[in-house]
Amino acid sequence: MAILDVTQRGAVTHLTMNAPERLNALSDEMLAALHETLDGLAEDTDTRVITLAGAGKAFCAGHDLRQMTAMRQAEDGGAAAFKDLFDRCAAVMARVQSMPQPVIAQVHGIATAAGCQLVATCDMAVAATDTRFGVNGVNIGLFCSTPMVALSRNIPRKQAFEMLTTGEFIPATRAVELGLINRAVPAETLADETTALADLVASKLGAAVTIGKEAFYTQIAMSTADAYAYTGDVMVQNMLRTDTAEGIDAFLEKRDPTWTQ
Repeated sequence: MAILDVTQRGAVTHLTMNAPERLNALSDEMLAALHETLDGLAEDTDTRVITLAGAGKAFCAGHDLRQMTAMRQAEDGGAAAFKDLFDRCAAVMARVQSMPQPVIAQVHGIATAAGCQLVATCDMAVAATDTRFGVNGVNIGLFCSTPMVALSRNIPRKQAFEMLTTGEFIPATRAVELGLINRAVPAETLADETTALADLVASKLGAAVTIGKEAFYTQIAMSTADAYAYTGDVMVQNMLRTDTAEGIDAFLEKRDPTWTQ
């Protein structure tokens, strides 16, 4: 049984982390599967949107603590192995945001520590109303410093710091209010709601969405003036595309566009 299930339906590829007995922890095997699969999908022009879910009763419980405990047996106490693990996890998070396609998290049960980081890293997220989110490492003496990077770039600083220092969960309704997820829906409609969002995004001009995603993350790190200068150039390049001209003409002529991509 594959640790990561891949199913393509139309222009949407659905990924499901498939280690329910470990609450889909980001083990060495899971991280490798995610990175390899995402690398492959980045070259797949038939895939316009990716969804990411978890099998079993939870989305993702973060790092695999049993594997981390075994790393401590090394002569250096595990320092090199821990650094390698966190670097590999960061590389997966970076890969999610550098994908040409939007990635939508489909979240249920719990999303904790690096699992919460994964939700915060995805471009969008839909969660069941009974889902709980937390960065709970502080409860076992391990501050969630790497999950903090994604979390603090998604929600207000004081709310992020409270979650990080108390280790307490927040419900899906609060996660919506804070901007961690896009929406909370009944558990029985979670898959359908996530697919509907994915299908809607996939119906747009794929090249435009790809251009826009790259620009979105690039401009965030810039000053306002630099961001406007950069995105102005991006808009120019987008306007020069044949499919964009077709989209504008179709709008003016009150018809559906005929796109080549």
